[in-house]
Amino acid sequence: MQSQIEHKKHLYMKVRELVEKLNLKVVSGENGLDRDIDGCYVSDLLSDVMGNAEMGNVWVTLQTHKNVMAIASLKELACVILVKNLMPSDDTIEQSNEEGIPFLTTDMQTYETVGKIYQLLNA
Repeated sequence: MQSQIEHKKHLYMKVRELVEKLNLKVVSGENGLDRDIDGCYVSDLLSDVMGNAEMGNVWVTLQTHKNVMAIASLKELACVILVKNLMPSDDTIEQSNEEGIPFLTTDMQTYETVGKIYQLLNA
């Protein structure tokens, strides 16, 4: 007996659209606002993101140090969203600008942020 797996289709959007819809603040990496978003990954453990995030994902975290950019670049992530009004370190901002991967901030908690991203991508 053959089973059929149905994949729910989701919408694709640009980082710029996500910024507008969620009222996010662009801290750095403005040159990457036209990157395509193809999903979301949530983790504060760098090794977890390195092993499981996929190209084009939005990464939602509270990590602010430069190693975040190394992982975001390695995995070709669309952008990084920092929750709870956290701000990246100066060297992280510099790396974000060099890589063209946007660092965004929000005053929302992780749960609310991810819930809204899920709604937008699965409308």
